[in-house]
Amino acid sequence: MDGRGRQFEPLKTGATGRADARARQAPGETGTGPGRRVLQRLASLTFGALPFTRYRDPARRSRPRNALERLERQLPRFVGLWLALGFFGTTAVTGLAASGQISQFFEERGRPHHIAAQIFGFGISEIAMTGLIQLREREILNAAGIDPRVALPFLNVTTARESLESLPLVRSATVRKLYPDGVVINVVEREPFALWQVDGDVYVIAMDGEVIDYFRPDPRYLPLPQVVGEGAQARLAEYFELIDAAGALSQRIRAGTLVAERRWTLKLDNGMDVRLPEDEPVEALQRLARLDAEHDLLEKDVIAIDLRMPDRVVVRLTAESWSAYEAEMRKRPLRGREVRT
Repeated sequence: MDGRGRQFEPLKTGATGRADARARQAPGETGTGPGRRVLQRLASLTFGALPFTRYRDPARRSRPRNALERLERQLPRFVGLWLALGFFGTTAVTGLAASGQISQFFEERGRPHHIAAQIFGFGISEIAMTGLIQLREREILNAAGIDPRVALPFLNVTTARESLESLPLVRSATVRKLYPDGVVINVVEREPFALWQVDGDVYVIAMDGEVIDYFRPDPRYLPLPQVVGEGAQARLAEYFELIDAAGALSQRIRAGTLVAERRWTLKLDNGMDVRLPEDEPVEALQRLARLDAEHDLLEKDVIAIDLRMPDRVVVRLTAESWSAYEAEMRKRPLRGREVRT
């Protein structure tokens, strides 16, 4: 070592020289061949630090020796790690999407924003419904679009209300949110009052004649009275006035047909038709009730009773009853002079 801090080295190479060179190497620089240095730089880019080489000399540490080291110092820390994670994550997501598992997951659990809201406690777990008479809770939930996959913040109450009011049985509806996890639904139902058959189709109608729904084999609609014919839905009040005037016979009336929009023909439970006049049908029906009470007219083999004439009752026998009547008339002896033909 001279006075200026320089150290003299022997020019010869050998075991002693190599040992001295290794002794003077900084810790972490052992085995600094070109290949190993490249690997160290790549590892440093990946993990965002210099875990393999540490320089004691700040001047050497501040001066990049090659382009790879300059690139390493310019990029943010852990950029390589994040790029690697992003690559493998993208590959995994692409594979799941191609196999349909992501679509199936979202279909079962809901869309991502709904799932995120449910994680923070904004799922729908409390639902209060009022005004249900004919409708069922499941019909209301399906129409409003409420299910376990929906989060409360993303429930559109306007759309839900409009969907509920599109139901034939719903006159009006309101939908309100109660944070963090509640919904209140109130509906005002239309009351099904009768069944209306026209042109082969059967409809459920209200008292004012408004069509509520197509008739389905639903237990809620089966007990309803039935009217048939064009314009019959607008004359329900007149039809029910006839039923009330029938007294004990009202239990046997199954349907009323408006003929030519002028008069009613009633269908009884035994298949018998009762033809009422256009004028004063209530009085004619009361007259039938008296005849039945006195003569059990409705228990006879009759398929139709015509009450359109005020001074008489015309009946039409069944085919079997008419055949029996003709046979009985042939057996009876003729009175008076014999008629030859």
